[in-house]
Amino acid sequence: MTLREVLILPGWLSSGPGHWQTRWEHLHGHTRVEQHDWQRPLRGDWSARLEERVLAQPGPVLLAAHSLGCLLTAWWAAHSRHTDRVAGALLVAPPEIEREDLRQQIPGWAPPARQRLPFRSIVVASSDDPYGRLEYASRLAADWGAAFYSVGPRGHLNADSGLGDWSEGHALLQSLVDAGVPGA
Repeated sequence: MTLREVLILPGWLSSGPGHWQTRWEHLHGHTRVEQHDWQRPLRGDWSARLEERVLAQPGPVLLAAHSLGCLLTAWWAAHSRHTDRVAGALLVAPPEIEREDLRQQIPGWAPPARQRLPFRSIVVASSDDPYGRLEYASRLAADWGAAFYSVGPRGHLNADSGLGDWSEGHALLQSLVDAGVPGA
């Protein structure tokens, strides 16, 4: 099966030109959900924007979220009546938003929504992510009912991680519409 429309959900400050999300936009034609304010993310505003973009699509979508975009996905799913329009979500490098430094830097997002997601999902995490411990990401995956995929020591899984086009991640995204979620 081919990929459905993919909505790219960047985290805080968006994703720059070398980030796999931006590269996927250019390589695969995926669509970035643009937020009104990348520097001061308001959970309600970001959720409303995601709702608009999901409803604007003609059919089911996949979500490819990074960092704060993962938490956005969970908050949106907790409140939207349109979660049936999402076929699956790739949730990469969720930040440990309950950490005091992150809570102060990005207020209003802690604690994260922890309900089971109503669509298939995969959480991908690194063992040396400076914004969240592997154990924390694993607990979020369990709470969300998501498959968990550890990629070893690769930082925050962003442009600084040297992932390039990150074909491994795109294969995980594809697996959400193929035979199933690995490890689920």
